Amino acid sequence: MDPLLRVHESYKNGLIPEKIHSLIIKRFEVTLSGIQRIEKASGINFPLAYVEPSVVVSHPPSGSFDYGILFARTIPVVSNDKLNVIIQITAPLVAYGLKGTIHAILAHEFLHYLELIRRISKMDIVSDELSGNLFESSYSDSTRLFEPRAVFDDKTLLSHITKKFPEGFRDYKLEDKVLKLWIEKKLPIINITMDTNIAKIPATVIANTVIEPHLLQKLDQIEQKVSRLRRKKLY
Repeated sequence: MDPLLRVHESYKNGLIPEKIHSLIIKRFEVTLSGIQRIEKASGINFPLAYVEPSVVVSHPPSGSFDYGILFARTIPVVSNDKLNVIIQITAPLVAYGLKGTIHAILAHEFLHYLELIRRISKMDIVSDELSGNLFESSYSDSTRLFEPRAVFDDKTLLSHITKKFPEGFRDYKLEDKVLKLWIEKKLPIINITMDTNIAKIPATVIANTVIEPHLLQKLDQIEQKVSRLRRKKLY
């Protein structure tokens, strides 16, 4: 799958201008280098990823006028009773994000991916959120994540993550660029409410999902590192 396929289609359909299309293609190298960096720093393959040619704007479920920009999302996709995890990277992040910002966001979504796989492997995906139907589990993007130091051995990458995600991601310069150069230009927008950012995963799908032994082994090693890091904090 070409990760830029939807971007090319949007350009052909006249949804994004040639200048933006060229900029996304040119700067996609920064995204690719981030994926390669994460794989090297973790020893784990990055999941399937693609560039969404839209900005994703989230709104509270109430009538509030407040909103937030989501630059990337970890999305569980059910197909043929099996689960696939896809990282959706928005085009404005690729076009306007600084290298450190892009790499930090990719690393953050990678942590979401690992946590989702961990919970599925242990069948404890209902531990944080229970739906009314016990045969259906919930996965929310706000779930707890692995300690980054237990996953990555790249000090600079860890510094980027720490600076960008102290308590949720905020990059006011990037948000301002996206507002002026994308949203105000009437380029494609996906509006969602935060409660739609919760995926419902049937128990049968979880049971049918096969996880690679190497990934399970790496997750076990990460959990052991997390345990050691916690003990260090206590003592």
